[in-house]
Amino acid sequence: MTLPGSLIAAGAQAPAKSSVWRLEFIETVRLAVPMALTQLGQVAMMTTDLALIGRIGDEAVAAAALTHTVFFSVFVLGLGLVSAVAPLAAQAYGARQPRLVRRSLRVGLWVAVATGIPATAALLIGGEPLLLATGQSATTAALAGHYLDGLAWSLLPSWCFIALRSFMGAVNRPEPALWITLAAIPANGALAYALIHGAFGLPSLGLLGAGLATTLVAIGMCIAVAWVASARRPFRKYRVFGRFWRADWPLGARLVKIGAPISGAIALEFGMFGAAALLMGRIGTTALAAHQIALQVASIMFMVPLGISLAATVRVGQAVGRCDSRAARRAGFAAIVLGGAFMATMTLLVALTRHDIPHFFLGSDTSAAETARLVASLLVLGASFFIFDGIQTVANGALRGRNDTRVPLLFAALSFWAIGFPFCYGFGFPAGLGPTGVWIGLTIGLVVYASLLVWRFHALTRGRKPLIP
Repeated sequence: MTLPGSLIAAGAQAPAKSSVWRLEFIETVRLAVPMALTQLGQVAMMTTDLALIGRIGDEAVAAAALTHTVFFSVFVLGLGLVSAVAPLAAQAYGARQPRLVRRSLRVGLWVAVATGIPATAALLIGGEPLLLATGQSATTAALAGHYLDGLAWSLLPSWCFIALRSFMGAVNRPEPALWITLAAIPANGALAYALIHGAFGLPSLGLLGAGLATTLVAIGMCIAVAWVASARRPFRKYRVFGRFWRADWPLGARLVKIGAPISGAIALEFGMFGAAALLMGRIGTTALAAHQIALQVASIMFMVPLGISLAATVRVGQAVGRCDSRAARRAGFAAIVLGGAFMATMTLLVALTRHDIPHFFLGSDTSAAETARLVASLLVLGASFFIFDGIQTVANGALRGRNDTRVPLLFAALSFWAIGFPFCYGFGFPAGLGPTGVWIGLTIGLVVYASLLVWRFHALTRGRKPLIP
């Protein structure tokens, strides 16, 4: 029996199409795993700090929550700018333009320095007064100020580390950043413990010590990754610090054009979460501490989709550099599927262990039983929150690979501030649902944002539209 030619062609194309998607998933996972582990390593250091601070008491945890709110509201301003190194360098790598790869990193480092110096000064001068102006108690604001005095200095080296890490990922070699981060985890834990509690002959500095430990480790990580990027294969062929002082205004302007909306979108999202923390502070210390712990758990899970998002930026960006529109679409949707599947699995695991998780942060202190119960409730409530948070960050990464950052900024404003925060306040206070109502509002905002971003990527990549808007 002879099959019609059309059926033979269809049968021949199906396996080929399946194998292409399988290869895309494999390549995305290969790139995403070290990136995700790097992110997990960084959040592990934050989690260790929070666990050590939790032994001091609920007031210290609440102060740490407020400190992180202030610190990251400034941190995200430079984060988006240095994150733009990834799509620019990935597109240059895909187009086989090694000099442009180096230039992309160089302008990212320059922007980090130019932004980091005034931002650090602003944190040191204005952190505690800002908290007092928002109605926080004088005691909690003073504790947060001590923590910020040590933490603020980590801003610049952290941004430089991200720029260098983005360069490594863009050339398909993200592993060194992972090894450096893994080495930093025990160093951070030991140093934080010593400076908080006065061990190993060091002074007991409490929250100030926790901040100083983070800064010292961040400086060490930055020095290590800079050395690897300049001296080790395969990076040294790019001569990343060659002609470092040479101005590159056109590319710098392009980086800012791409990165500023990223910063804006992250700031709007973080701003909603920061505002939610302030709402929790108005409800009470227990609500704020529970909110911070539940968000820390969410942050741990979020790091894997964030790693997948970084891989999506690289994979989509490299396809854009090769002018391969089908590969760009395939890379984005493969990453979105991976991110959603991971978060669904982790959400189930968190729901099953929700009563055990709070004790990692609070110990066995019976006075914190109410905080532990509230944490468990928020973790169950966060099921949709977690899944859509993972989807939105991966979709954002895919769009950044195409340099599409301005429309996502508008989506962030709509989702988080026109929809999400009004629901946080409305459910939390007028509706009388308290902490539960605040988290319902957060979930609604994330659902809307994730849906809009996935639609945007689909709309941009169907057919044969221009790869770079």
